[in-house]
Amino acid sequence: DYELCEEWGHLYPVPREDLINLHREHLLHLLEMGDMERALQLLQRIEDPGVCLAITEQCLDQHPNLAACHFLADYLTAHFYASLTAARRNEIQALHIGSKVLLTLPELSRINYFHLSSRPLLMLEQLLMNMKVDWVAVAVQTLHQLLAGQEIGFTVEDIDSLLSKYAEKALNFPFTLKEKRS
Repeated sequence: DYELCEEWGHLYPVPREDLINLHREHLLHLLEMGDMERALQLLQRIEDPGVCLAITEQCLDQHPNLAACHFLADYLTAHFYASLTAARRNEIQALHIGSKVLLTLPELSRINYFHLSSRPLLMLEQLLMNMKVDWVAVAVQTLHQLLAGQEIGFTVEDIDSLLSKYAEKALNFPFTLKEKRS
């Protein structure tokens, strides 16, 4: 049905907003089905870059599944980096990096941290608070690799500071001395 509507749009004038809505729903449908190849083909068929940008941003703002978020953030970064505001660029890059960190977690646990995918530093802190030390090690290694030369609102030093803060808390043993009674 989406393809029929798309053909109709080529034959008859369709308002821009309706065209954006059609392509957005089609793209979300393809991403939900996990058909990234056809989703990429759909985006490549859209001739107007402004329409393509609007569609991908609107889809990303609807926070589809993890793979779809990663695909959309990657596409926006690769094709529209210069067209985005600095704040939006940071937001999309943070989501891209957060989705990569999520992919390093065990599959059954990803859903528990998905809501933090656009805030990787907060995700890392949540993992630390939940005592998922092995997962934190992999996440930190991934973040160090991904942050090389990118500005997304936090740096490697922020990660190190967070780790130091929680390491200090882990070594803080409050206790009271008890007297020996004879």
